[in-house]
Amino acid sequence: MIKVQNLTKQFGPKTAVSRVSFTVERGEVLGFLGPNGAGKSTTMRMLTGFIPPSEGSIQVGPFDMLEQPIEAKRLIGYLPENAPLYADMTVYGFLAFAAEMRGFSGDAKKQAVQRAVEMCFLESVLHQSIDTLSKGYRHRTCFAQSVIHDPDVLVLDEPTDGLDPNQKHEIRELIRRMGQKKAIIFSTHILEEVEAACTRAIIIDRGQIVANGSPQELKQKSEMAGAVTVHVVNASAAEIKQRLGAIAGARKAVIVREEPPRIIARVLPQGAAADGVLARQVFEALAQPGWKIEELHTEEGRLDEVFRRITLPDTTQETQKP
Repeated sequence: MIKVQNLTKQFGPKTAVSRVSFTVERGEVLGFLGPNGAGKSTTMRMLTGFIPPSEGSIQVGPFDMLEQPIEAKRLIGYLPENAPLYADMTVYGFLAFAAEMRGFSGDAKKQAVQRAVEMCFLESVLHQSIDTLSKGYRHRTCFAQSVIHDPDVLVLDEPTDGLDPNQKHEIRELIRRMGQKKAIIFSTHILEEVEAACTRAIIIDRGQIVANGSPQELKQKSEMAGAVTVHVVNASAAEIKQRLGAIAGARKAVIVREEPPRIIARVLPQGAAADGVLARQVFEALAQPGWKIEELHTEEGRLDEVFRRITLPDTTQETQKP
């Protein structure tokens, strides 16, 4: 449904996006991750035809965005950054206007507005002026216009910005449900959204794609992936570290925290190991008379650690959180 090849955008001497290529199929929800200034919003704007690329091509369904922009845009629902709205309109008036702009009239227009209102939980503010809405309801209203024509492709720029935790949960669930039948791409810097709603994620940094895979695949790139964390009572930190460091296949043993009489330690694996092997080795190394193992678990990897390491390549950080 979306095919982007060698997309580049230059603003004078500055290259905001450099030779970015990716695809999004129907049934996929692609999270577009990156730090502020990485090129996320610029990519979204080119993808929707809002600004032209300096180089490269964008295909939406069977249509080329540069050669057949109107046909391509008919397939897209777009939630821009900062949710721009007409403040002097009511919610209903704005959505009716959006439906008319999408070619609806008569009963079809009423049904389109009603569907979007129910989908985005706007019944309580339907006849309220937009300039009196909270930030969360403004964002929901703009989200509603993006889905009013039931598009095949959704492009969402920071779709949960300004929402409270309950509203964020509702929107993520909505994205996940719609993603079963549509091609969805949304930009975010909130890592929990990627794990909650995405089937795949791209990390962009300094205008270039630096990682591409499912959330689980990206977490496997984490230094923490496969590490074993253990809580031990009645043992010395020095002895625990010495015993864990001697395990075959252990790259490093660290003491995460000391909470007397409890010691929290972690073993980082040297490479990929079979499930449960390192955990069993840790248990055997610490099964000593008088010592009590309160907790032992294998870490699955952390998306935030992968994100920091990839987007801050010159910064060496040792994750110490349990």
